[in-house]
Amino acid sequence: MDSIWANLSTGMRRFLILSGSLAVIVAVGLQFHVSSQGDVSDTYPKGFRGGTCTIESDSLVIGYSGYFIPGDYEIPEEATGAMSVPVLCGKIPSPGILDVTIDLLYPESAREWPLTMALTKMEGGTPSNTLLTIPPRTYESGTITQVLRIAELGEYRLYLSGKDENQTDFTLKIPITVGTPWYEGFAQFWPMFVLVVAAILYQVFRKL
Repeated sequence: MDSIWANLSTGMRRFLILSGSLAVIVAVGLQFHVSSQGDVSDTYPKGFRGGTCTIESDSLVIGYSGYFIPGDYEIPEEATGAMSVPVLCGKIPSPGILDVTIDLLYPESAREWPLTMALTKMEGGTPSNTLLTIPPRTYESGTITQVLRIAELGEYRLYLSGKDENQTDFTLKIPITVGTPWYEGFAQFWPMFVLVVAAILYQVFRKL
């Protein structure tokens, strides 16, 4: 192996080292399973469209957005001094108030289905405590709004359930994570990190 390495040209050595370094960095990114938004890639199968996260099941496709206000935020007397409210898919940095908007995208007949909504705290991947239940009702406008007060860190599920046009029971799950692992703050920047490392390695090995 050493003899093969010794017989390689300097340019080939640089190429192999740079390629190996980039491969390791990409493998780490894939290990985190992150999408271009730094979110878990299989959380929202339809991705991020025009400011709205979309989620689909066999019976229903919805648009979902959450407007988050920290629990310790105090509304200022002057409206111009109010904080800007970020639009989130399903990750909340801390406990607080989440103003949820759900758009019934497809099929259009979903506006005529009685739908039940429930918020559940998860433990070990299974529901442990139901925090909120909204009785069945139809949403002829195609839009559902609900304010959720979440007091603890952890995993939650917002369930939207009912019967579809074939009178088949369905449940669509909207995952909500309150608090995130430390590495996810950096995960969305890993493509830029790859470029920076590649530039540094190039400068180092070109001098060899």
